[in-house]
Formats: sequence, C-alpha cells, structure tokens
Amino acid sequence: MAEHESTPAGEYDVAVVGGGATGCATAYYAAKRGARVVLLDRQDLNTEASGRNAGSLHGQIQHEPFLHLGEEWARSWLPALDLLRGSLELWDGLSAELGVDLEVKKKGGLLVADHPDQLADIERKVALERSIGIESRMLTRDEVHALAPWASDAIVGGELCPIEGKANPLVTGPSFARAAVRHGAAVRGGVGVQAITPDGGGYVLTTTDGDVRARKVVVATGDAMREFGRRLGVNLPVTSEAVQVSVTERVEPLVEHLVYYAGGKLTFKQSSTGTLLIGGGWPARRDENGAWVMNPDSLRENLRIAVRVAPVVGGVKLLRTWVGVGNGTPDQRPVLGELPHHPGLFVGIYPYMGFTASPLMGRTLAELALGETPALDLAPFDPMRFADAA
Repeated sequence: MAEHESTPAGEYDVAVVGGGATGCATAYYAAKRGARVVLLDRQDLNTEASGRNAGSLHGQIQHEPFLHLGEEWARSWLPALDLLRGSLELWDGLSAELGVDLEVKKKGGLLVADHPDQLADIERKVALERSIGIESRMLTRDEVHALAPWASDAIVGGELCPIEGKANPLVTGPSFARAAVRHGAAVRGGVGVQAITPDGGGYVLTTTDGDVRARKVVVATGDAMREFGRRLGVNLPVTSEAVQVSVTERVEPLVEHLVYYAGGKLTFKQSSTGTLLIGGGWPARRDENGAWVMNPDSLRENLRIAVRVAPVVGGVKLLRTWVGVGNGTPDQRPVLGELPHHPGLFVGIYPYMGFTASPLMGRTLAELALGETPALDLAPFDPMRFADAA
C-alpha cells in the first residue's frame, strides 16, 4: 500500500509486527507523527483475538479473578486497570478521529448479584476501583431493576461502573490501519516474520516475502508473543485462551449496559443491530485435528446462567456460537516495554481485555518507538518481570 516517497523499498523507521487492534493502532499513531511505518501480519488484519471478541469495553476489576486471586492481587492489578481507564478516554473521540463510526456506546457496566453474600465482595471491589478515581457505585435491588427491567426478580443488588460499554471489533482494527495508510504507512498482510536480527543500529526482519529493515520494531502479536520471546532469548509467558461467544436473533432494544454476574461467568450486552451477545470467558475445546471448536458443555452452562440473570433470554433464538483465541499472562497485567539487550525493540500485549486497551497500548508503543517518554508508568508492565520463571 502507500509508502513515503522518500522511503527506500523495505526500509522504515518503525516496523510493527501484528495486525490486531493494538498493532494497527501502533502503526496509526506512529505514522501520524510522521514516521515511516510498515505493518506486517502473517494473515489478514484483525483475524484473531481483536476481530473475534464480543466488543466489550471493560473498566472495572473483573469479579471472577477478584474472588479467586484475592484482594492483594487486585491491588497489584490497579495499574493495569488505570491503563484501561486511560484507553477508555481515548475511545470517546476515536470515531471522529478515524472518520468511522466504531459504534462506541458507554452506558456503563452492570455487575448483578442474586445472593446477599455476594454484595460484600462487590463492595470491597468497588472500594478499590474508587481508590484510583473510577466512580463505581453500589446499587440496591430497586436501582438495579430501574436500570435493567429485564433482570430476574432474584437480583438483590449490584454495581454500576459508569465508564464501561461496547464497540464494534470488526471495524476498529481495520479503521486504525486505513488511517495509518492515509498517513503514509505500508500495510502488508500474509507476510510472516521468521526472524528479527540486529543490523547496524536497527533490525532486519526476515519475512516470508523478503527482508524488511527498520530502525525500531514493535511486536504486538498476541498469540505468537511467546515464540517471539523465545527467539529473542526472553521469557514472555503469554498463553492462548480459547473462549466462545454466542449471538442471538435481533430483538427490540432491551439491554443498555455491559452486564456481568457475581455468581458465575457471564458477559451480556446488546449490539447496535439488536442482537444479544452472550459470553463470559467460557472455554472452547479442540477437535480431533487439534483445531479450536465450540464446546457444547460451555455453551449450555453459559446460556443457563444468562437465563438465570435475564429470563427473557430463554425465549430468544440463538443464531451462532464462535471461538476466539485470546491471550493471558500469569499476573493478568500487560507486557509493555523495551526488551533488554535489544535496544529499539518493543513488545506490547494486554491480556484478556486487549480490545479495550488497544488505543492506549498503540499510542504508548508508538511513543516508545519514536523515542518519546509516555505519560504511562510502565514499571508494572516490565517484560522482564517473568525472567526468573524461565
């Protein structure tokens, strides 16, 4: 695609590896600042986690890890939550900036409880969120039902996190990429990166379509991050997390919020077209050929919980269930920064909620690659924090 006229073929200021939302955002922010940028992806853009998630925009401590990993973990995770908050602020103006309707709607996130014992845990979580300036608040039973008249009569209260919402994951990454091209970036799909080798103050990327030279390199590959780390001699324990999401037929406007349930794994929201999107991190399974496919046990349990929280779902037709391979890290914090012994080579991945984080992750990676100092404190996201576990 488009390249700066002054850029010799295959030579760039910044090479971005990975065409998901974070990689596309990195290419955009770097090109917008005048850098000569190439974006490389082994497949087409937006074909993995960034294009297969349900479009949730998260801005609260997720309840399941809060319960299972504890309050001490949650405190250590607050810098990652603050990153999400900063990224959510960027989402507000992103449609206008990119010139595309990304279908961003931020009506808030609603965590509902159907047992009084769940409320004390939610209250502790809300206190942590408020400690960094997120104005989450507890809701009474009547307040929940006023916001969500579709909710089960068993719901006894919950939490409202006002900064959460949804956007269209099929549009976001490609819109960043097209905007990058408008600023002179080159985008090359179907180009796998086989090696990254230091070369005279920069790097040579050996690809399936010839060599690419760049002064700086950003690796934002998600699922392939562990393998890139191994090649570079760095332990990056990024795991693959295959989960499934279901979509229903269109129904009349019903659900305004991003909905969670304190008693089990559930995310529940309504798209701009009227379909209901039902997920929550339920695992897929592998078939006899090793491919990820829908897990019927997960589907049944996911739908059982959805009907428990919103009985109206029981009368709606399910159209499709699909699998997306997301990514995780052991502490659920991002990996973001420069690799030691590889000056000018940066890595970036936000686990589980990378779609939400992608605008700020991309802007920060672009700033790093261009020698700028990000406002974000990157110490909690140091790629080398896992070195002793190698």
